[in-house]
Amino acid sequence: MSSEVFRFAPGTTPLLISFPHVGTVIPEALARRLTPAALALPDTDWHVDRLYDFAHSLGAGTLVALQSRYVVDLNRDPAGDPLYPGAENSELVPLTTFAREPIYRAGEAPDADEVAERLAHSFAPYHRALAEELERLKQRFGFAVLWDAHSIASRVPRFFDGRLPDLNLGSARGKSAAPDLVRRVLAVLQSATRFSSVLDGRFTGGHITRHYGHPAQNIHALQLEMAEIAYMDESPPYAYDETRAAPLKRVLEQVVRVILAWCRER
Repeated sequence: MSSEVFRFAPGTTPLLISFPHVGTVIPEALARRLTPAALALPDTDWHVDRLYDFAHSLGAGTLVALQSRYVVDLNRDPAGDPLYPGAENSELVPLTTFAREPIYRAGEAPDADEVAERLAHSFAPYHRALAEELERLKQRFGFAVLWDAHSIASRVPRFFDGRLPDLNLGSARGKSAAPDLVRRVLAVLQSATRFSSVLDGRFTGGHITRHYGHPAQNIHALQLEMAEIAYMDESPPYAYDETRAAPLKRVLEQVVRVILAWCRER
């Protein structure tokens, strides 16, 4: 199933993998209003869906965003509340890049009515598809697991000091998934000693993880934020590096297999 907003492929297991920030499509009328810095799409989660290209063969479903996060950020609270109060946050409809460069040309920023329109036409369809698939999985299997897949540049002074760990697992500080599932996934990440890892560090899970992850309601959600330097060139044109990506893909495949093993035990 696909639309102008997302591409969805159902799986055969209770696992759904969401890719809310990999999209690069910007409608033509909007593109004319953006700065050259924004049109380079520097804050895209580059190539993350490619890193998980094994997922379907293991039975996981995938929901892949097609539009850029500059249209609307699918991993932010639609009410506009910040993810991390007291810290730097990017907005529901961003006005600046992570590097604080203007996204819009002078006088071209969206007003409240346009933001509401983007919520209705871009944000809502993605989340409707996400919610419907999780409910379908819960009806079929008795529970569902949502894995929210992300990446970010290894150094973004606006959001964190120094270099980000390679693998940043978020569980909403233990609230979004069963503790045993979190422990098993974290054990895989920690065993991959060529990569640094952390649980609920700077990134504890965005709106998707927090909104859908309710173990008491039989939906478990986890987010993995990866440092892009682990698999790609962080400078334009943001090229995928097969050599660097190969060991990371092996770790991700092991994570997915561990999640599915946990599912089979339930």
